[in-house]
Amino acid sequence: MGNLTVCSGKAWEKALKRVKLVVAYEGTRYCGWQLQPNGITIEAVLNQTLSELLGEEIQVVGASRTDAGVHSLGNVAVFDTETRIPPEKICYALNQRLPEDIVVQSSCQVLDDFHPRRCYSEKTYEYRILNRKIPIPTLRRDTYFYYRPLNLERMQQAASFLEGEHDFKSFCSVRISVEDTVRTILSCTVEKFFKDIITIRVTGTGFLYNMVRIIAGTLISVGVGEILPEFMPVILEKKDRGAAGPTAPAHGLTMIGIEYGGGNR
Repeated sequence: MGNLTVCSGKAWEKALKRVKLVVAYEGTRYCGWQLQPNGITIEAVLNQTLSELLGEEIQVVGASRTDAGVHSLGNVAVFDTETRIPPEKICYALNQRLPEDIVVQSSCQVLDDFHPRRCYSEKTYEYRILNRKIPIPTLRRDTYFYYRPLNLERMQQAASFLEGEHDFKSFCSVRISVEDTVRTILSCTVEKFFKDIITIRVTGTGFLYNMVRIIAGTLISVGVGEILPEFMPVILEKKDRGAAGPTAPAHGLTMIGIEYGGGNR
């Protein structure tokens, strides 16, 4: 286990501590979270800004490596630092330097062994669909416009089949090779907010590459009658990407937040 004991004097000045950030961002102009050789990413901006602020070489480790164009209200990242700035104050200093489409919601010290991807967590994603004949320009960045009428009840019925532990190989991008494609979905709901916005919300303990976007695309296919709701178990059983629906566009997806079983541990 880590040690949260605070030292005093010069010992405190050089004490290495792990700081947790909760990061919100609009992903429109970024090539995703993870560092890329060509293109700006959320991770790269955080690394550079933190390094300049703290006068150290900082490398953050993120919980969810979101794709290009995907947004977040609560991604989690950690980094180690010797700074004397109180951990809970780092977010305020950092936000003064970050671009306006990245905002750190909070910062705090966590135990030295806390790792955002290795500790048990429950992640929640939300996919928003504007379902009407004419688009609304103010929603174009974070909501997918789909003009064909969607049947909400059919989508809800189909979503219920995804809850629980299943092999989600049919809902994983073929570009990624992973040995274990079994994941647990704690809840998958489809709701209509206001008149025209349909929200697909998925909470799980782990996700495959493009899994939520493929779930969203498949539920849209159900909503327009291209796939029957009762066919969802068959799609799971086939373990074939070709059996599921298309991958929904990235800009409709937002990571809502992450809950850790042990809090800050």
